[in-house]
Amino acid sequence: MADDGQVRSHLRCAIYTRKSTEEGLEQQFNSLDAQREAAIAYVQSQKHLSWTVVETRFDDGGFSGGNMERPALQKLLTEIEAGNVDCVLVYKVDRLSRSLLDFARLMDRFDQRSVSFVSVTQQFNTTSSLGRLTLNILLSFAQFEREIISERTRDKMSAARRKGKWVGGTPILGYDVDPSGGRLVVNSKEAQRVLEIFELYRRHRSLATVVSELTARGWITKSRKSLRGIRHTGRPFTKASLRHLLTNATLCGKVRYHDVIYQGEHPAIVEPELWELVNSDFRKVPRTLSGPRNEPQAAPLAGLLICAGCQQPMIATYSKKGTQRYRYYVCQTAREKGWRACATKSVSANLIESSIAIELSSRLRLPETRESFQVSESQWTALLKQDPESLPQVLQSLVDQVHYDGPKGAVRIRLRDIGDGCVEEHVLTFEYKIPRRRGRALPACRLRSASDTLTRPPRLARLVALAHKLEAQVRSGRVKDFKELARLAQVTPARIGQIVILAQLAPVIQERILFLPSEHDVPLPERELRAIAREPRWDRQQELFERLLDDRAG
Repeated sequence: MADDGQVRSHLRCAIYTRKSTEEGLEQQFNSLDAQREAAIAYVQSQKHLSWTVVETRFDDGGFSGGNMERPALQKLLTEIEAGNVDCVLVYKVDRLSRSLLDFARLMDRFDQRSVSFVSVTQQFNTTSSLGRLTLNILLSFAQFEREIISERTRDKMSAARRKGKWVGGTPILGYDVDPSGGRLVVNSKEAQRVLEIFELYRRHRSLATVVSELTARGWITKSRKSLRGIRHTGRPFTKASLRHLLTNATLCGKVRYHDVIYQGEHPAIVEPELWELVNSDFRKVPRTLSGPRNEPQAAPLAGLLICAGCQQPMIATYSKKGTQRYRYYVCQTAREKGWRACATKSVSANLIESSIAIELSSRLRLPETRESFQVSESQWTALLKQDPESLPQVLQSLVDQVHYDGPKGAVRIRLRDIGDGCVEEHVLTFEYKIPRRRGRALPACRLRSASDTLTRPPRLARLVALAHKLEAQVRSGRVKDFKELARLAQVTPARIGQIVILAQLAPVIQERILFLPSEHDVPLPERELRAIAREPRWDRQQELFERLLDDRAG
């Protein structure tokens, strides 16, 4: 026991107990109780020295002594740091730790807080050099014993695997653990489902397609009940869990150990020929990459961007073509369950980041607004210039969450309320849309703020107005003809003709196009409007226009 050089009138003793496995812990009087009882008896023998037991129990049942990741031990260290413990008692030294390095660290923390250490069944005095040597020798043997036990366990499991025996773990879909233990038995209902999954993959040869089909059927992974009676419900299949099922050699009656497959004792569910056929797709040699994998990348919206349709995070990733890198944010649902499982799928990182920076620049243009969000001048400059080095830090400090709806191009941003509730809700949360042309989002270089976009007439309205302006130029005699007009405008005569014909649309149609909202979700194709304009009868034009609107809305 370590002595801190002070005479204490009252010594508070914490008893620490540990057992490596959970076996026997359900008994009314188990190993932890026996260790604690021996320690209490020791404390009572020191009653004349005013030793008392701390009421709080520090019991680690089912935790290895090879590391310090134990809840009761961490709780004990917290109590020591708080000054609530003067002495720590254990049944044996190896109950505290079987690692020489961890034990030295614990002793150092005990000495810093003047906490004594006592082993009930091993008498030694750590105040002397001989006592410390004895303690280190005992601990070295404890670590040696732990390593020997680990080696014997690994050797036993290795021998059992080579004989095709099941050595424990979580059973996979299609099998249950025999109630008597020690082997797997076939679950006929699940086995039929496993066969159908293999047939689906043989038919489609695509993980994403099979995952979509399994999701539509409502099939999930293995549901089971543990030995403690805890129910573990299966989860919807993902590409990773489906691949793990298809490549598991257990299903064809075999056992895998260290990349070597042995014949197992349990019955097979899948014929070896079918299993080999399916797994031939996964054994193909992947293409070699010239550069290092998983290169770091800037992702200003990492942890902020959410798919509006799936309510799942969008993960930053990239693809490369030569030396050019293209960054994206991909919905986690699309990544795990296939491209068809999510309507949003992915979005260009440059597009979404630029649009957010432009929109924030517009929203924070007033100095008082920037002051309420505590935006420094350097952050404001980085936002305006979209500096790639500073922009991630600026967005992470300003933005709380971003929801993106891919099909509509809608972006919903919520800013961080730095002012503790002083900022109004309509300032904190706002929405805008990324402009589109022919169903595709505009490139980042063409983006404007939502306020500028909403005040600008739609493209079709501008084209109709331009058609009348071009006709007026020719009619007034300012230009000779449309061919000369094309030369002056530096466009082809064919393009001039495509624009001018829009003036032949019925007045009712032109009026509707001119006053079409700029945020109209369904863009009208210019080519089909030109076809309508070639119809000489206005009533017929109106019928065709209404039909076009219905088709685009449907």
